[in-house]
Parts: sequence; C-alpha cells; structure tokens
Amino acid sequence: MSFTLDKIENKIEFFEAYDAKTLEAKIDAQIENNKTLLLDVFSISHQVVFDPNAGKMLYSAVVHFKAKI
Repeated sequence: MSFTLDKIENKIEFFEAYDAKTLEAKIDAQIENNKTLLLDVFSISHQVVFDPNAGKMLYSAVVHFKAKI
C-alpha cells in the first residue's frame, strides 16, 4: 500500500445564503480553513437573484482559491 500527498493548486467553492452578512461569514470561515491548505483567494464572483419559493433575495458567490507561491 502506498501513500502519496499531492498539493492542491486550485480550488473553486460555491456559497449561497438569504442575506449578504451570512454569505460573507460563510466565505470568511472558508478562507480561514483554506489558509491551512496554503490557499489564497484568487477571485470572487457574486450574484443576487429573487427566490420566488422563499420570497426573498438569494445571494450566491463563487470563490476561486489558488496555491500560495
């Protein structure tokens, strides 16, 4: 049985919440988690749409993490 470790070079994560403050908290928590993997934020993209089922705005974000050089 062999055991190998590979470095993560890129990681893309998706987040959503019904308010901007909660979305920001989720992203901040994941940024801290990814620091242990030596990943930094490369880019963030966000969008807001109306969710007719919930009757509220739905905030979503995509965060691209890249390895520290």
